[in-house]
Amino acid sequence: MARSPEESLKATLGRVAPGTPLRDGLERILRGRTGALIVLGTDRTVESICSGGFEIGIEFSPTRLRELAKMDGAIVCDKDAGNILRAAVQLMPDSSIETQESGTRHRTAERVAIQTGVPVISVSQSMQIIALYVNGLRHVLEGSEKVLARANQALATLERYSVRLDQVTSSLSALEIEAMVTVRDVAVTLQRQEMVRRIAEEIAQYVLELGEDGRLLSLQLEELTMGGPGSDVIIRDYAGADASPDEIDAAVQALLELGPTELIDLGKIAGIIGFAGGLDVLDAGVQPRGYRLLSGLKSVPKAVADRLVDHFGGLQNLMAATIEDLMTVDGIGDQRARTVREGLSRMAEASLLDRFL
Repeated sequence: MARSPEESLKATLGRVAPGTPLRDGLERILRGRTGALIVLGTDRTVESICSGGFEIGIEFSPTRLRELAKMDGAIVCDKDAGNILRAAVQLMPDSSIETQESGTRHRTAERVAIQTGVPVISVSQSMQIIALYVNGLRHVLEGSEKVLARANQALATLERYSVRLDQVTSSLSALEIEAMVTVRDVAVTLQRQEMVRRIAEEIAQYVLELGEDGRLLSLQLEELTMGGPGSDVIIRDYAGADASPDEIDAAVQALLELGPTELIDLGKIAGIIGFAGGLDVLDAGVQPRGYRLLSGLKSVPKAVADRLVDHFGGLQNLMAATIEDLMTVDGIGDQRARTVREGLSRMAEASLLDRFL
């Protein structure tokens, strides 16, 4: 399957992250105040736009890249930057390809990246920047200090949002047990989950850019994002018994695609779940089917949870079921029935205590 431009950019960022030989070579070029044009990969399309130069075929090293950059022309490496294949190459991409760049080196880099689908790096001698071109996307590499400053700010935001998400999730659990859930409660939980996901995704991009300088940040991100069901479980809980897996997936995708302004609109989120009517429907009562709370019982497989929900039809019936009632479900023996019964009871007690203490 072909990668999207965003996925290709992320993969390339990993190759040029601080601590990698390629990033070392690029920074040597910057410090030496020379420019460079580097193509990361070769195929027939790349070869067709290359003219002249020298066949090198040597193992990559930062110092070799720096020395070869002193010559006019581009440098062609393999896709992993493990070997330098050619140097002093003239690149002749299709001049009809539109570009927003003004400098000759940057215009060439963008056109080559678009025409070949191969990542191209342009090091500007005058502006002292490293620009990465991948499938029509442009990304300027910055120093670790600047990236870390933005990452720490995003991490502080994530911590606040995670606390708020924990609060609304606990509130939703208590309301589910009391059979007092409204559409608003569900929409707010999904909204907060998506906000946390987006901030975490932004921080993950910083971790990728930072390379070995982002190890501590990576650990903090992992700690803040671990645990809890995804939005697909919540949507499945409230989308109705007749909702197909494809419809659930479509709803999850629609939530992911909401713009920043749309994400604030709880009526829009309610519509994605299946509650049409905008803001007027937010105070309507709803009943969960039980998927979300059952997903919190790690010893209960998903297939068993599905059978329990299908058999009892809703969370309230499931909460009221005795061990004997649970054992009537196919595949539920005495031990598993006790696990489910005791697990749901513990979750009910914890949620109610969190709500009223």
